[in-house]
Amino acid sequence: MNKIKISAVSYTNTKPFIYGIEHSEIINQIDLSLDIPSDCAAKLIDYKVDIGLIPVAAIPFVPNANIIGSYCIGSVGAVNSVFIFSDVEVGKIKTIKFDSQSRTSNNLAKVLLKFHFKQDVEFVTNDSKTDAIVLIGDRTFGKKDDFAFAYDLGEEWMKFTGLPFVYAAWVANKEISALFIEEFDTALKLGLAHRDEVLKELPSIDNFDLKDYLFNKLDFELTEEKRKALDLFLDYIKKL
Repeated sequence: MNKIKISAVSYTNTKPFIYGIEHSEIINQIDLSLDIPSDCAAKLIDYKVDIGLIPVAAIPFVPNANIIGSYCIGSVGAVNSVFIFSDVEVGKIKTIKFDSQSRTSNNLAKVLLKFHFKQDVEFVTNDSKTDAIVLIGDRTFGKKDDFAFAYDLGEEWMKFTGLPFVYAAWVANKEISALFIEEFDTALKLGLAHRDEVLKELPSIDNFDLKDYLFNKLDFELTEEKRKALDLFLDYIKKL
């Protein structure tokens, strides 16, 4: 049997999914690699994998893109791991540095700065000094106090649209059988049901509540409201 190749994000937000996959029979049907978000997308775009947990801003670039399953990496309001960190208040930001690891968060920052905060900002990717930076994932844990201002992009999106947000979705670049998707969903659900076990395997982090993050800040159900938010977000990207 040809195994299905899957790339998943290596951040803490995916640990429940990985736990479920590794503790289910589905692990015998797949080849799993753990990557940063941008690499997940690149592998899916280049047909190096069949399914990827990819930043949603990359979906339009995936051949034959098809969101599968019932789960995602999302939030309903603040997510506490996707930020604009700034030395000045948002109305005074003139330059901002992108995060090299995720297309979605950079685009979300651009959308919010232009349409929500009404700011004309220069975006850079080099190491020059800027007023603010976009930072995502585990590298943000416990870092809010290191900056004068911290804008949670999940929270700001909710203020702007009244909708939740999807940061990453399970996307396939070819047809996947309904049976496999059902079994995959079951594995992901198992992992979410065992988040307390996942927490026991994670090291504690100063100034960061991992339990609150996995149980309250992240929201893993791919609801109709999240699908609506995803479509709206992709529409805003086109207007940038």
